[in-house]
Amino acid sequence: MRLVDTADAADHTAWSDAVTRGFLGPAAPADQTEARRAHVLDDRLVGVYDETSAVPAEPVASTHCWPAELTLPGGHAVSSWAISGVTVSQTHRRRGIARQLLEAELRTASALGLPIAMLTVSESTIYSRFGFSPAAFARDLTISTRRVRWTGPPTTGRIHHVTPDQLRHDGHAVVERVRALRAGEVSHPADGNLWLRRIGLGIGDDNAKNLRLVRHDDGDGVPQGFAVYQLVENEADFTDHTLRLHTLVAATPDAYAALWRFVLEMDLVSTVTAHLRPVDEPLRWLIDDFRAVHVDEVDHLWVRVLDVPAALSARTYATSGRVVVRVTDDLGFATGTYAVEVDDDGRAAVSATDGAPDATVGVNAVGSLLLGGVSARTLQAAGGVSGDAERLDELFRSPVEPFLSFWF
Repeated sequence: MRLVDTADAADHTAWSDAVTRGFLGPAAPADQTEARRAHVLDDRLVGVYDETSAVPAEPVASTHCWPAELTLPGGHAVSSWAISGVTVSQTHRRRGIARQLLEAELRTASALGLPIAMLTVSESTIYSRFGFSPAAFARDLTISTRRVRWTGPPTTGRIHHVTPDQLRHDGHAVVERVRALRAGEVSHPADGNLWLRRIGLGIGDDNAKNLRLVRHDDGDGVPQGFAVYQLVENEADFTDHTLRLHTLVAATPDAYAALWRFVLEMDLVSTVTAHLRPVDEPLRWLIDDFRAVHVDEVDHLWVRVLDVPAALSARTYATSGRVVVRVTDDLGFATGTYAVEVDDDGRAAVSATDGAPDATVGVNAVGSLLLGGVSARTLQAAGGVSGDAERLDELFRSPVEPFLSFWF
């Protein structure tokens, strides 16, 4: 296991090819791989190599990590360790390689002084053994627009069709405003591929040509939201298109309503699909038929707490009070007993204590509680919490459901 030299094009290409194969993707052209390298020069890329393999320069396992800000309840952001690109070749399964990689990343994050590690997962059965747990969920929506009549408020402002280049900066400014208010959102820079691929400028995005982009401006001409979608034709019936909504971000209620109404009332469309939407999406309250919207819920952002005092003191709480929590952690990073003392402003001082705990919480449960979207009583029913779960809920629950609007 070693770091990939991102300054070495050949070393990066071999690593990138292994990652692409690990996620069942086609081999990328050389120019695309080189373009992607420019976006990861400062990231931590790790490969596991087997000198006896037919291509020893190509890793048999990988990770890709970088520091990013995670928004916590109250709008406070904390620098965290984003983990991505986790692959193990089919030829090297069941050898403990994933464990070596992930535990190394947790040690790295801890050594860097980062209190939280986080990831979005393709296989949800892998990561709980390393202390990760779902902290933010999302919903996939399927909407029968022929059953929908708008009953929400009159929409204001103006919607414009725009190009990806027009949305590059205006759209990112909207995303940053929303990120500051929503626990679970993660920073991604305006010049980074994570953002660019959301608006059709991602490297090697073959689907970009199919995307349509619209921007909502308020009455003063200030951009307040945007949507990215594509239309899929039913060749047997031109009036039966499906609109696939890739992204809809709104910084104001007016922008939210206007963009959704634009999507739902589009001519020649009978179905709208929208993936990765907030659990507390108010859409169904803006139309006359609740049952026109079919909902599937999925886990999305998984969180792993490494430094309990730093993580818990970075968020705000629902009420003042004190609770003593004993945290168990098989890997040892978070093990300890901690007093959480919340003042009248909802800010907490968290410190190690020898006092008797009010509750005992596994480190996985701490990750789920951190963003305020999972009930301690739910976790207690699953064995992740013992003791005063009701008191934990009084402090930790947030009135706004956590949400992450993209994959990384």
